[in-house]
Amino acid sequence: MRRVWPLLCVALGALPLAAGRAQSRAQASPAALGFAPDRLARIDRVAQAFVDSGRVSGVVMLVMRHGRVAYQKAFGSADLEASRPMTTDALFRIASQTKAITSVAVMALVEEGKLRLSDPVSKFVPSYASTRVAGSSDTGLTLVPVRRAITIRDLLTHTAGISYGTDSLVREQYRAAGFGPAAGWGWYFADKAEPICTSIDRLGTMPIVKQPGADFVYGYNTDILGCIVERVSGQPLDVFFQTRIFTPLRMRDTWFYPPPREAARLAAVYQITEGGSLERAPDGPLGQGDYIDGPRVSFSGGAGLVSSARDYARFLQMLENGGVLDGARILSPSTVRLMTSDQIDTVYRARGLGFGLGFEILTNPGLAGEYGRAGRFGWGGAYGSTYWVDPANDLVAVYMMQLMPRRSMDLGERFRTLVYQALVGE
Repeated sequence: MRRVWPLLCVALGALPLAAGRAQSRAQASPAALGFAPDRLARIDRVAQAFVDSGRVSGVVMLVMRHGRVAYQKAFGSADLEASRPMTTDALFRIASQTKAITSVAVMALVEEGKLRLSDPVSKFVPSYASTRVAGSSDTGLTLVPVRRAITIRDLLTHTAGISYGTDSLVREQYRAAGFGPAAGWGWYFADKAEPICTSIDRLGTMPIVKQPGADFVYGYNTDILGCIVERVSGQPLDVFFQTRIFTPLRMRDTWFYPPPREAARLAAVYQITEGGSLERAPDGPLGQGDYIDGPRVSFSGGAGLVSSARDYARFLQMLENGGVLDGARILSPSTVRLMTSDQIDTVYRARGLGFGLGFEILTNPGLAGEYGRAGRFGWGGAYGSTYWVDPANDLVAVYMMQLMPRRSMDLGERFRTLVYQALVGE
């Protein structure tokens, strides 16, 4: 990582103008972007085979290189029961892909001097001033004070010790407060009829499961950050996102709750049963959710957004460009480099991978056994969607589907392989 970024720093200075030109020419032939067309066509065959075999209802795949679209296709159905085909402009619940956008919002406030990475969370959410860590002993549950305050950086790197409340030690306490098992798999807020900060104030009274900084614990960290963005900016999170990110980037298909007129574009959620068959997921937090007909008042910075493949690709292209797209600067190149640098080293405990301020980072492709160059960053969502940005290859990729639980469905992993095996030139 440290070897790659110095070279990128030089290149990033020339990116804004080049990126603006690239976006004005959105489509290009795969060959012109360094892809072998016959190899890229392998994606079609594999994706269609997954649809035909009933392992997935439908998917949208998009690949951009040098700021231009090399591949964008839809396969299968957006709604099997309604016989509605999947289209490239379909809307998807992107779950934890929301975290990247919230992390960018936080860093925008850091750039303005309104937040510091070292700020204690309790400065903005007072209930975190007396956090306790859950443990066990021969006599049962134990609660001990945190050794140090949880910081903004801890939340961005998921090292605050805050889980989704489904752990056996804290499960029942979280359930009683409306979190953890009472919220699907923990991360679901769309059915809550209270503002996100009301929920987060209550969450702050719950015990955490690890000491801050001790381990990577995936959980409510980014939802807490969403509340902090609201309190620091003085705006609801949906308004901040719209004015500071979506409108400047011309992301016209991204919302916490799509307008009712867009309901027909929202892909249905399916699940793979224990027997391996595909069936429509139920309503509620374990399936379709409340993104159209729910209360529409809780803005989950950790997992709440709905978006399209192309909209999300625009957001990623902004990051690939060093914080700017089509003349709209969201972050500085230095901030993007900081966000996409490994922050927690061995704490992440994944060979060849690290974690930055909101993203998983590929630090050593050989150790990780994954395609891409050092510095590739990305993440995914509970419904099976995923994304990555590979700065060294000037590459952005988005894969969207709606499958939860997805069990052993590995089309997203195959998609990454298929993209890289088709990349043969500069």
